[in-house]
Amino acid sequence: MRTTTVLISGAGIAGPALAYWLDRFGFLVTVVERAPALRSGGQAVDFKGRTHRTVLERMGVWDEITRARTGTTDTVFVDGTGRELATMPGEFTGGDVEILRGDLSRILYRRTADRCDYRFGDAVSALTETAAGVQVEFERAPAERFDLVLGADGIHSRVRALAFGPEAEYVEHRGYCYAVAGASPWTGGTGAPERMRATGHNAPGRLAVSGGPKAEQLYLFAGPAPDHRAEPAAQRRLVADAFAGLGWEVPRMLAELPGFDDFHLDAIARVRMPTFSRGRVAMVGDAGYGNTLGGFGTGLAVVGAAVLAGELAVADGDHAVAFPRYDALMKKYAKIAGNSNAGRFLAPRTATGIRLRNGFLRSPVFGLMTKYASSAAEEIELRDYPAALPTR
Repeated sequence: MRTTTVLISGAGIAGPALAYWLDRFGFLVTVVERAPALRSGGQAVDFKGRTHRTVLERMGVWDEITRARTGTTDTVFVDGTGRELATMPGEFTGGDVEILRGDLSRILYRRTADRCDYRFGDAVSALTETAAGVQVEFERAPAERFDLVLGADGIHSRVRALAFGPEAEYVEHRGYCYAVAGASPWTGGTGAPERMRATGHNAPGRLAVSGGPKAEQLYLFAGPAPDHRAEPAAQRRLVADAFAGLGWEVPRMLAELPGFDDFHLDAIARVRMPTFSRGRVAMVGDAGYGNTLGGFGTGLAVVGAAVLAGELAVADGDHAVAFPRYDALMKKYAKIAGNSNAGRFLAPRTATGIRLRNGFLRSPVFGLMTKYASSAAEEIELRDYPAALPTR
């Protein structure tokens, strides 16, 4: 095999999935992650359709995921008095199987931790490509050379910025922000109820949700992109200001907000890249084709990891052959992320828009959308990549 050493930036979902396949195909894998340990956030992610299941079964994790799955969560929209207006069924948001992100991350990490070199608490700071490989500088560790560098470090990818250019050239803000606070109150596994309920209240351009698999609290609101690197206290003030004066249970939610350790604020954004690779660097998952809250991100990440590693394997490690094949396959498949904007659907900017959204949720057409989402997730023909274990 021509290429043997690979650096993966990011140990969320795409990174460990990629590490699993690359190690299986004989590459020497290092994973660097800025966080000091695996992230244990309780947001739920989901898989849908035959393609997702095929990849997870080939990885040997499907049964473990189903054992740790959450229940199905319906989101009920209510007015200021708590009167029910419409319901978004869990089958639309949760796919065939839903699992807490932290549980999925641990499952994938356990499959790779004893064979791959995980380095937590560090990050890539510079990349220099040469004929012999990529010289990588880190924030903490000494510089090293790798044959390939793969960015699996999310929408705000450092690797993408270093290898392709500034984030503003590839990440499109969709006019909305979202925040999740507090770990999900529902754990996965056999103790999870089969059907759960989250409750949401709208005002024009705003949505507050109490309960549900994403977190104890979920906020969506129209506005400019926030600084995702700002101090947590400043971010919480931004959310509190955005929802000041809203009725229903929002005052109680905002009063509880400062007490949550788990908190995340960011823009709803979409990544647009004409190609997912450049030289010896390639992007996978949200770093290459993310669409926040679009419903396909986790499935795209695991499929993209399998395709990228598989193409490298059949090309005998030659990135010049494998990367164009990966680009072509994933460019077509990543279209399932679509141009959808969850903010516009969940938090319409006008009272009329909210009424129309609620009416749409009650219509038969909405059921057809659920069926389309499942079928779209299967629009890729997975190659029968090698199954042999590495010879090292």
